Amino acid sequence: MTQQNQGRWQDDPWHFRKTTRRNFMYVGMVGGLGLSLGDMLRTEANAAQKFYKSKEGKAKSVIHIFLPGGMASQESFDPKLYAPVEYRGPIGNIPTKITGERFSSLLPRTAQIADKITVVRSMTHGEAAHERGTHNMFTGYRPSPALKFPSMGSVVSHEFGSKKNLPPYVCIPNQPNEFAGSGYLSSAYGPFSLGSDPARSNFRVRDLALPSNINDKRFSRRRSMLQAVDDHFRELEKSDALDAMDSFYQRAYGMISSKEARQAFDINKEDKKLRAAYGMNTAGQRMLMARRLVEAGVRFVSLTYGGWDHHDGIERNMKRQVPALDQAYAALITDLERKGLLDSTIVMLTSEFGRTPKINGTAGRDHYPKVFSIVLAGGGFKKGTIYGKSDATSIEPEEDPLNVPDMATTVYNQLGIMADKELMAPGDRPIEIVDGGKVVKGLLA
Repeated sequence: MTQQNQGRWQDDPWHFRKTTRRNFMYVGMVGGLGLSLGDMLRTEANAAQKFYKSKEGKAKSVIHIFLPGGMASQESFDPKLYAPVEYRGPIGNIPTKITGERFSSLLPRTAQIADKITVVRSMTHGEAAHERGTHNMFTGYRPSPALKFPSMGSVVSHEFGSKKNLPPYVCIPNQPNEFAGSGYLSSAYGPFSLGSDPARSNFRVRDLALPSNINDKRFSRRRSMLQAVDDHFRELEKSDALDAMDSFYQRAYGMISSKEARQAFDINKEDKKLRAAYGMNTAGQRMLMARRLVEAGVRFVSLTYGGWDHHDGIERNMKRQVPALDQAYAALITDLERKGLLDSTIVMLTSEFGRTPKINGTAGRDHYPKVFSIVLAGGGFKKGTIYGKSDATSIEPEEDPLNVPDMATTVYNQLGIMADKELMAPGDRPIEIVDGGKVVKGLLA
């Protein structure tokens, strides 16, 4: 290849996809040197993949705390102080570290770290069904019957891969829904699930230890034998399933054989006082595990807590669930900052939608996606800020509505991922990571 063409290859690897007579002569020439057409195309694809690889941004990792069911903003981050009681609801409010702003009285610890977070009070979309709203918040896309979109965690896994023998994308304790998966991407980019809740006294990550009758020497021998078998079958059949299986096996072997990786999942290594500060419960130990994982090198951690579909008895249910969330979330933000990790870790607290403005006949609130609250922290987002505003009775956004594509694009931007980059869906269909979103500068420091 001439020096001029080498430069063109580096600048535009897709230029050499053009089928010209010269290209066919080149293929014949490299074949004579012992390289097959497949080898050349693989080299070309690798060069193109490298050329279009995302570069890490200000944020290096994400912790996504998802509250399934639809948490009411009126009883959490956007209390309506002056609305009639049937809109205001039964729970009081307290001042926060943000001057003039108040949270629910159930969030006293979060109120004290409010100067470290951004509360978005104008989140909005049009999907009032649980599945569709969840799809929105996990993928950045409205659901489509024609295509299964990848989750944000799988996109991050695809763009950056793993570090330090750790899976790039982990779900605590399990993949919470079908929309948290890899979608049209290879299943190799799907999440690694712990398989057990870290709040349990007998917590143990599945598949992360050798069986009692297998020592390291025998393990290594089995690995070599498996690799030989994999190589044989890979020659017989190329498929996503085989490639993904190989990827998962390699990942599992790397984790089992890596002391550092095993330690990252060992929550018992944490000081008992710190574990207690998070809360010895589901919310606390899941968030502490998330911090351990991003500290060790996991790029995207997704966890869930509670059930927030409070059509009935919202006061009773919020008082039952919010205190553990309040304690764990405040401890997580404080711990990340203490360890110097907050500026490089995005913490997203979201739900699939909010709740209706008016208390219903069974003292609850129903599904309402038109306006609700989420919380963003770390990773270059502003600190001590309220973004957007709902109107006096939480019927609609009054200022700076934030839609799902813009939210997702802004998060990707902080990670160094261009949201308008095209990934390949089945049938060689180029699909943008996010369709039509923009970076919201008002959210960023």
